[in-house]
Amino acid sequence: MKVSVIIPTCNRAPVLSKALDAYARQTGDHGICEVIVIDDGSKDETRSVVERHTPDFPFPLRYLWHQNKGAAATRNLGIRHVKGEVILFGDDDVIPWPDMVSEHVAWHTRHPEPWAGMLGFVQWDPAIRPTPFMDWSGLYGPQFKFGYLKAGGEIGVLDAYTCDLSFKSEFIRAADLFDESIPGSGWEDVEFAYRLYQRGCHIWYNPRAAGYHHKFESFEDTRKRIERWYRSWPVMAQTAAGRHIVSLWHSQSNGNRKTLGKSLKSLLRPMLIPLLRQVVDTRLRLPGRVYDLVFSYYVQPLPSRLEQDTGSTPWASASGASATLQK
Repeated sequence: MKVSVIIPTCNRAPVLSKALDAYARQTGDHGICEVIVIDDGSKDETRSVVERHTPDFPFPLRYLWHQNKGAAATRNLGIRHVKGEVILFGDDDVIPWPDMVSEHVAWHTRHPEPWAGMLGFVQWDPAIRPTPFMDWSGLYGPQFKFGYLKAGGEIGVLDAYTCDLSFKSEFIRAADLFDESIPGSGWEDVEFAYRLYQRGCHIWYNPRAAGYHHKFESFEDTRKRIERWYRSWPVMAQTAAGRHIVSLWHSQSNGNRKTLGKSLKSLLRPMLIPLLRQVVDTRLRLPGRVYDLVFSYYVQPLPSRLEQDTGSTPWASASGASATLQK
């Protein structure tokens, strides 16, 4: 089974080089027939990095370029050029473990159905010395929610992260690809996954297909990233996927967690949360609920309509949503 790896990138030449090195060292029956780097208008040394890797790369390394069209258009350009039977979506800052691609191939070999997809596991690279806050964010918070997923279990639309995700190329090409009208990054993969589910797709989780996220992200970095993500919500809200998500959040009950969260925040807000904020980026490990409270205190920018309607935030409710939002 042949695999086409798609790596969108923009101005991340150093970490892209690390990712390409790791793909070149894949072991086992990985089936890689090509790695396609799609450059979304980089101003750094991205092209040179790809050119340096090309001569000795163990399989074809292809470079495509276009001018700042966003995450959706960048992935679509790669999809239109793939030759493999399986498309593996990676990220330029995700360093695959040596057997990551072979795990995807083995899974698709066992599940040859055209509608079957697979999600792998991405954790922070130990080389960047992630903080406890980052650990929480990657497992239960605003980065990823891998801590809620079960090995071998089916995932929901909100967990279809396009950093370590594979599908049959024939099934993907029959879809309408990513919606290029959605700005930024984050919602476009949710909207895409929703439409795939409507067409009968199922995605399962295999944590053995793992990679390292080679990026350090402070509390403030995370806050700004989520704010950028929310700014594209008005476009997402007009899609069928957006309307379905709003309907789902409306129907969900946060129960005691919601009541407890409100009461605790009202008590902590005057002085304790600002004090806790000072230690969030340290090596002191705090309970996950504390990170949740501190983060939701400082991140105000959910679109006001959604905030008022749901009384909750996406990262707090998504673990329940992902278990329900399947098709």
